[in-house]
Amino acid sequence: MAATPYVFSFAPSYAQSNAQVLKAAYRRPAEIPFPSENPYTPEKAALGKALYFDPRLSGAQNMNCATCHNPSFGWEVPVKTAVGAQNKPLDRQAPAVLNQAWGSHVYFWDGRAKSLEEQAKGPIEAPAEMNLPLSEAVVRLKAVPDYKAWFEKVFPGQGVTPDTIVKAIATYERTVVSSYAPFDAWVDGDENAISERAKRGFALFNGAAKCAGCHTGWNFTDNKFHDIGTTTKDIGRGKFEPNNIKAQFAFKTPTLRDVAQRAPYMFDGSLATLEEVMYHYVGGGIERPSRSDKMQPLDLTPEQIADIIEFMKSLTGSKQVVTLPVLPN
Repeated sequence: MAATPYVFSFAPSYAQSNAQVLKAAYRRPAEIPFPSENPYTPEKAALGKALYFDPRLSGAQNMNCATCHNPSFGWEVPVKTAVGAQNKPLDRQAPAVLNQAWGSHVYFWDGRAKSLEEQAKGPIEAPAEMNLPLSEAVVRLKAVPDYKAWFEKVFPGQGVTPDTIVKAIATYERTVVSSYAPFDAWVDGDENAISERAKRGFALFNGAAKCAGCHTGWNFTDNKFHDIGTTTKDIGRGKFEPNNIKAQFAFKTPTLRDVAQRAPYMFDGSLATLEEVMYHYVGGGIERPSRSDKMQPLDLTPEQIADIIEFMKSLTGSKQVVTLPVLPN
């Protein structure tokens, strides 16, 4: 771990070797993992993509998965909280679909789903969200000849079922991976890919700022739950672990990939900018028994905070062009 904010500015041989160790911890994986019970095929992913963008999977046929997880906005939506059925705001911000293949068996802000398939099912059937029982979705899709044929091809002998619907959507969602960012180019050896300020921010991120305590690995998340001391009455993970004091007001650590595209921030969209996020962490949040032991006030200067933000911006690559599928009639 970096010992000082400016580890790259002295003792070149030590700094270079230390930087290489840190870089290796954040190197992008070469392949997307798919579960053995739902292996990847291009046909399944294409079917899942069609379903992801099809409003027929909502009760009023006025929403699809992209309504809350829009590729144009970093696979989220640029509002404090998503808007569900009947145009009513939801209680939480829509989490990004990005890099969910590495979700580590905890999905949603509170981890209530144990697989991406289970997660895909939740919003479709939730009355406040898409508001369509999967049994009714099966009837709708079977009434569309092309869908019926596609499902028979992708899932021979099964066809359209609640299980195959969510398996197709989850397969597509696993292909949604954040784009190659300037930071990745730097990790791969291009020293000019990011600025000197971003390099200082990277050292701070892993050192004095203690960000890497939760934002770990290439996807910059430990996939764990932490109370970071926000002003909320939402107990988050505490609903599922009522006897665990540290689960109260705790939410899953979000990825920092493509973070510059995904304002506003936090589980409730309460912070509008990365500057606001940083100053929240610098202050340490509300002190209470459930607050994470990793949340402590930080002694960082405005310049150091700006360095960290510059580093985080280097995690955002170019916007990906997502072509909309032609839906069957």
